[in-house]
Amino acid sequence: MKTATSQTKLHVKKNDTVQVIAGNDKGKTGKVLKAMPKEGRVIVEGVNIRKRHVRPTQTHPQGAIIEREFPIHASNVKKS
Repeated sequence: MKTATSQTKLHVKKNDTVQVIAGNDKGKTGKVLKAMPKEGRVIVEGVNIRKRHVRPTQTHPQGAIIEREFPIHASNVKKS
């Protein structure tokens, strides 16, 4: 069974300055780091920060907890 994912044109693109209008980070502004039109999501600098646990590697010999931005839905941002 296929899931219907329609790619729509986003109203924002990479390097646009946007303001979050909904969610936990409402009111914050930041630059769009990545736009994902297929999913209808964007990654905004300094917004929707989550902690990722990474396993040990050469760069992190003991493993680490890294904070990074995760995508939010494009409908929750507006150009500013």
